[in-house]
Amino acid sequence: MPNEREAATAVGVAQPCPTAGEGVEPWLNADERAAWLAVAALIVKLPAELDAQLQRDAGLSFFEYMVMAVLSEQPDRSLQMSEIARLASASLSRLSHTAKRLERQGYLRRTRCGGPGRRTTATLTQAGFDKVAEAAPGHVATVRRVLVDAVDPGELETLRAIGGAVLARIDPDAAGCDAGWAEHSSKA
Repeated sequence: MPNEREAATAVGVAQPCPTAGEGVEPWLNADERAAWLAVAALIVKLPAELDAQLQRDAGLSFFEYMVMAVLSEQPDRSLQMSEIARLASASLSRLSHTAKRLERQGYLRRTRCGGPGRRTTATLTQAGFDKVAEAAPGHVATVRRVLVDAVDPGELETLRAIGGAVLARIDPDAAGCDAGWAEHSSKA
């Protein structure tokens, strides 16, 4: 059975840096590797924790909740699907499938917008608003328990900045999305 160093070397995160000119990016050093592994665990475990709580307490997935929360915070509980996708950090395809499920449950309705293109508006129904309002306290308590209360306020601001910087590298069109979400998310 390989030891930790051998296992890390096998996945390419702790090997010595190649020499310059070999055309290979340097491997992660020990600090970079530790940071990456912490983020990787967070990427996997945080959504699973949030999803499990929402499924158990409200019968909603984390993504369904996010879609409904975005809509619940609009003055008329309506937004174009493309804007919901942007605020919920999702593809239109994923959003469309989720909207179809939420529509069948009576939580939202979709209507075609006039004009050019295939624009659709989603509107949260009263049943959808009631459902997200019922789910919100448990969701917020979980977010507070697993994230907000785990770090001090300065670290929370740093975490927000890190999230924004990484998101801008992954999806440049989403740059500033956290500001757009924050503008709409005073209720969580």
